[in-house]
This record gives sequence, structure tokens and C-alpha cells, in this order.
Amino acid sequence: MSSLTAEREALRRRLLGRPRTAQEKLWAWLGPAIVTVIGGVLRFWELGRPHQLVFDETYYVKQGWSMMQYGYEMKPTQAVQDGKAADSLFTMGNWQQGVYGTEADFIVHPPLGKWLIGAGEWIFGIDNSIGWRFAVALMGTLAIYLTGRAAWHLFRSPLLATIASLLMAFEGQEFVMSRTGILDIIVMFWALAAFVALLADRERTRGILADKVARMKIEGTWTEDKAAWSGPFLGLRPWRWVAGLCIGLDLATKWSGGFFLVFFGLMTVWWDLGARRAVGSRHWISGTIFKDALPAMVFMIPVALATYLATWWGWFASKDAWGRNWAANNPADKDSGLSADSSLFGWMPDSMRSLWHYHQEMYTSAASIVSPHNWESNPWSWMIQSRPTLFFAEWPNRGAEGCEVAKCAKVINPIGTPLIWWLGTIALVVLIFHWVLKRDWRAPAILAGIAAAWLPWFSYQERTIFTFYSVAFAPYVVLAVVFVLGLLLGAPDASAQRRKRGMIAVGAIVVACVAMFVFFWPIYTAQVIPHSHWQARMWLPSWS
Repeated sequence: MSSLTAEREALRRRLLGRPRTAQEKLWAWLGPAIVTVIGGVLRFWELGRPHQLVFDETYYVKQGWSMMQYGYEMKPTQAVQDGKAADSLFTMGNWQQGVYGTEADFIVHPPLGKWLIGAGEWIFGIDNSIGWRFAVALMGTLAIYLTGRAAWHLFRSPLLATIASLLMAFEGQEFVMSRTGILDIIVMFWALAAFVALLADRERTRGILADKVARMKIEGTWTEDKAAWSGPFLGLRPWRWVAGLCIGLDLATKWSGGFFLVFFGLMTVWWDLGARRAVGSRHWISGTIFKDALPAMVFMIPVALATYLATWWGWFASKDAWGRNWAANNPADKDSGLSADSSLFGWMPDSMRSLWHYHQEMYTSAASIVSPHNWESNPWSWMIQSRPTLFFAEWPNRGAEGCEVAKCAKVINPIGTPLIWWLGTIALVVLIFHWVLKRDWRAPAILAGIAAAWLPWFSYQERTIFTFYSVAFAPYVVLAVVFVLGLLLGAPDASAQRRKRGMIAVGAIVVACVAMFVFFWPIYTAQVIPHSHWQARMWLPSWS
């Protein structure tokens, strides 16, 4: 082995751990892929059940079809403003009989999620409820695979990667949300895709850093003077562009996706700091700022914003979308640079000024949603799933819909698989311990995903919010559990007896999680079951 090769391998081990074998890499792809197929079958099985608009599908499914027809959201006619009449017409495929009027609707969420839902409706037809949910089912299925890939990058174990995909496949809340035509699975998916892209960037650039530093050391150019800017430039980093694109798509689904840009941006720069320090760079802080952090801002933020704006193309192309002509009706004061709403954007084209005003109205409206709701919940309770949101409920009597007892239940309730979420709550403490005291980089990476999707909601205590918003950080809860399972499993070089006990413990937990999912299956999929069976699944009083 040449001195260059030896130096490179030593640096790669320091930055990335031991190299994985071809067999390990193969199973890191195959294991999650096989589980994803299983999870996909579960999600697409009877996807059209029930053929009724479930919970907030009454908004997003109709808005999605409006995007296909008009390029923007339309208000229903006054005759069907009560919603139920519009739902009935829409369910029967009679959307032209008053579901939409002639006036554009004001909507508080960006358009991408509705474009995706509308695409499924265009493929399958508006009277086919599979079409209403196709896009979210597809993204919920792909999220199973992405969770496994994230676990591979974090733990470098094909077994743990497969377990991560398995837990995600049988996570009840993610399962239900993958079968409901609303936006939150889409928010989760794009953020997770960005997370995996940044993990791939970490692995790629650390390999590049190791190779370049090794060559500099062998050539004798790795001196204090040459390393004054903390090592070499690491290139354009295309995985960061992918992450910026994904976060832009996330932001274009719901604004809450923007928090991932902040948390993940800080996370990836923190990794760069650690990498430059690990290779012995003298000025690793300044080097990271100028060679990693600033380029990341230059590429990721503009890519995210450009992507976000591109998803508004239907609004830009229209003449009558809500607020499209606001600037024309409120001309800017060209002398002072002020527009009619006293903003500082009078220099902008009318279309952009109108869009800015629309965004001001969207923020004001979203922040003012404070009406009490029977199923609202405080973010403090989300990790333990103490108040899951009832999406759908009917109570047929004997003889109706196959009910064979006095009273039955037909329910959809997105209760997160309890063992996953309750173990995840404990895992938060373990992660903080390993971050603070053991400096394990994986712990803050997982915590960043949870924090980005959870912590911002604590500043909206007066808003009407729901537990199912937590699906946005469900993948990171799964990864937190897998982190703990990895500790139970033991290190690869542990004794055979230790590994055997670890395998038994991990296997028992995974089997228990799958068993819980099977137990709750009837109330995830609106199966008609005796009322007493539904009550047996209401483990907490707050669930019913």
C-alpha cells in the first residue's frame, strides 16, 4: 500500500468510520426496498376506502381539482357554501354542478401540495377516490425507503437501515396520513428528502476532504501556512442543491417547511466544522465559514426560493386568481418607493408586488385561526400521542354496512403506533445525553429533524393545531428509536452472547411495534367493527 493510499484510508476512517463491504452496501439498498414494497401494498390496498371526503380532504381534494381546471383555487357557489353539499356533488363526480363558482378563493397555503393532489385526480378521474389520495400514498410509500437510507447514512448498518424502514412502514400515523388527501405527508416527504440529500453530501464531501488533505500531506503542502484557510475547497456540492430544491418544494407545500431550511442549514455547517477540525486544520472555523457556510447560503437559499416561486406559475399565468390584480388596483408611489400598503416593495413588478401582498394576507389569516376544535391538541402532547385527531367516524347499527351486532364503529383515527412514539419520547433523552456528553454527531442530526417540525409550533399556543402535524417529524422519531435499538444491539465487535441478547431485545421490540399496528389496523382503515372492539382500542380517555 502506497503512503498516499494509507494516509487517505486513515483520514477516511477518522471522518467516516470503517469502510463498508459491498455486501453491506447491497443490503442497505435491498432491505429498505423490500420493506418499501410491503409498505406500499399496505398503503395502496383499498386506498379509495371510504369513498367520502375525510376531514380536511374537503378543502385540499377540491382545491387540487380546481388547480387542474383553472390553475388556481376557486370558491364554491353560494348554493353549496355549507360544504356538505359540495362534498356530495364532488364525491359523485358532479363537480360542474356548483362545486366551483366564478370567483377565486383566498387560500392560506402555497400551491404545490394541491398541484400534486390534483395530478392524481387528473390521472384516475375526479369520481375515483384513489385519485384523491394517490399522490400522498406514493410519497408516504417513498418515505419508507428514504427513512432506511437516512438510517444507513447515520448508522452504517444494513440491519438498522432495514429496521428503520420497517418501523416507518408500520407507523400508524404516517400510514393514515399516507391514505388521506391532505398536505402534511407532502411536507414530511420533501423535508426527509432534503435530510437524506444532506447526509449524502456529508459522506461525499468528507471523502473528498480526506483525499485532498492526504495528497497535500504526502506532497508536503499541508503546512501551517498552506492550511491557513483550513484546508481545501470541497467543490460545488450538488447534494446541497438537491436539498435546497427539496426544501423549496417543502416550503411551497406549507410554510412550516421553511423551518427545515434553518435547522438543516445549521446542521450541515456544523458537520463541516467537525470535518475540518478532525483533519487537523488550524483555522477550521474561518475555513468553514468562507469555504462551506457562505457557499451553502449562496446556493441553497436561492435554489429554495426560486423553486418556491416556480410553483406559483398557475397564479402568475392567470388573470383572475385571488389577489392577482392587487398591485394594478393599488399603484405604487414611484417617487417615494412606497406602495399603497406602505411596504417597501414599490420597485417590484406588479405581479411580484401582488404576490407579496397575498403572502402578507396569508400570514395574517393563518395566524388568526384560533377557533376551538374538539380535536385540537397542544404540541406538548404530540410525542406521547395523547390527543390524536379523529378524521372520520360513522356508527352503523345491526344490518347496516355489514354490522352484525347492535352497534358498530367505522372510524379513521391516525393514532401513531404507541410503542414507536412512547419509545421515541424516551429516546429524546438518550439523544441529548449522547450529544452533550459523548459528542455523537448522529444525535443532534436526528434532533434537528424533530426540532424543525415540532418546536416552532410552541410559539403558536393560541392557534388551532392538531396532533397529526407531528407526522412531519415522524421519520426522525423512528430514527431516534433506531438509535436506541442500535445501542441495545451492541457494537459489531461485542461478544457473541452480548449480540445475541441484543438481537432478542431488538427483535421483540420490532415485533411488538408491528403487532400494535395490526391491532389498530381496523381504525386506521375504516373497517366496520363492533363498538366494543373500537372501545378496546381507545387506550387513553383522550383518544375517544
